[in-house]
Amino acid sequence: MIEGVRACLLIAYRDLLRFWKFKHWLASQIVMNLADVVIFALVFNNIVNRQLVPDYIKFMATGVLALSTFASAFSISREVGAEIRREVVLYLLTLPAPRWALIGGRILGGTLRGLVYQLAFIALNLAIVGTPNATQAAALAYTSIALSAAMSALAIAITTSTRDFNLQATFRALTYYTLFFFSNVFYPKEVLRLRFPGPLADAVMHTPVSLASDIYRWAFGYSPTLNPTALPEITVWALALLVMAALLYRRNVSY
Repeated sequence: MIEGVRACLLIAYRDLLRFWKFKHWLASQIVMNLADVVIFALVFNNIVNRQLVPDYIKFMATGVLALSTFASAFSISREVGAEIRREVVLYLLTLPAPRWALIGGRILGGTLRGLVYQLAFIALNLAIVGTPNATQAAALAYTSIALSAAMSALAIAITTSTRDFNLQATFRALTYYTLFFFSNVFYPKEVLRLRFPGPLADAVMHTPVSLASDIYRWAFGYSPTLNPTALPEITVWALALLVMAALLYRRNVSY
């Protein structure tokens, strides 16, 4: 058991080290996320209805924190997909580690990527939005872990659902942009209800990215209240996606 845990941590550490090799991708992601805050905030801060969004800069900053966590954790999908297509998993299976350690290590690696990447955006929110108290800080930390784990698991589940490269890319892009645009990162729930049918607007508010955005806005003091079901809901999302990813990835490393 101890050896399996060590193997799991080693695999996760390997994935985290590989994350730093994508320097140009990381730089572009950071610039894109910062541009979201600066451009959208400057353009819309004096345009949007202040009754709906009192301060669009703070609204965007907390939303982009959730978005950056999602995008960085999702990056593990490209590597897992390449390993499956090139049958690198055959090499991974020869390692002196149980399969649960291999599966857990890949998911943990993606989770750590999301947590490390979001540190700069947490600092940004501390600077321009507010400082959380002990309860809010605990909720913030828990949400970051749950969202990173959920998005890492979702990325692995999508990638391992097929060995066809074109389908992998299509599924990844479709899921990424669906969660990206169908969320409350850019728009408050009142606007979503104006633009989408009622049931669809309500569904958008209960996606992992939207739930995390709501929690972050409360944790940093932008929103005065938090939906009491937000933390349980993001927990359910994380657990469901972790189970799905583990089952699908196990299928692809079973020869």
